[in-house]
Amino acid sequence: MNPRRGQRGEEPHRSAAARGGARTAIARRPLPAAAGVVYNFGMLTIIDYQMGNLRSVQKAFESVGHAAAVSSDPREIAAADKLVLPGVGAFGDAMAELRRRALIGPIGEAVAAGKPLLGICLGLQLLFEQGFEDGVHEGLGVLAGCVRRFETPPGFKVPHMGWNQVALARRPPIFAEVPDNAYFYFVHSYFADPTDPQVVAGTTDYPAPFCSMVWRGNLFATQFHPEKSQAQGLRVLRNFAELAAAPAGPPPQAT
Repeated sequence: MNPRRGQRGEEPHRSAAARGGARTAIARRPLPAAAGVVYNFGMLTIIDYQMGNLRSVQKAFESVGHAAAVSSDPREIAAADKLVLPGVGAFGDAMAELRRRALIGPIGEAVAAGKPLLGICLGLQLLFEQGFEDGVHEGLGVLAGCVRRFETPPGFKVPHMGWNQVALARRPPIFAEVPDNAYFYFVHSYFADPTDPQVVAGTTDYPAPFCSMVWRGNLFATQFHPEKSQAQGLRVLRNFAELAAAPAGPPPQAT
């Protein structure tokens, strides 16, 4: 266990400024000037399936200068240039809500088309094939692997709640200007166990290391809540919002 980290994931003896500074420092940072570059950020849509505080995610994007729509309409989600899949709650309930709203197809098609997608907390877990919360539930199957409950030794409570560090295995574009081992805010009882270790972009100790961030192409997901993680979290959201939208073109052909 990292001696700098509290036993239950808390960040000991550090002020909000030390964890990443004020929100305004990120919100007001100007875009870098580059001659001849046209920024194409595209339309960003937060997927609404009644599982989480969507307004807090929307407000976090707004605080860094990017509007984000909130929608449960499959047509609007299909038309979006970038998608955010947040979530708080049970894996099986979340999949049932996505299915009931006919959102599973548009999400899978967006990933297949190379559109940037950011999963947050439960949104990361849903990307995998199976979840074992209150039974066995089928996930979106975008990534191979499953979602398991923490089995922790005495002294480590479940849920894992509080500030903890993310050690980078690879640096995804959404972590531009974010230091390795930065602190982020977590609240979860289950964690993703990917089949392919190459999709793991970051790990966190509780007390054993677990996958806390994935990255494959334009697919990103964090087990932590960037919208609750002060300046470093806002930087992650801004980086995602400023990714270039996927180029327009025909949908990929099935093989």
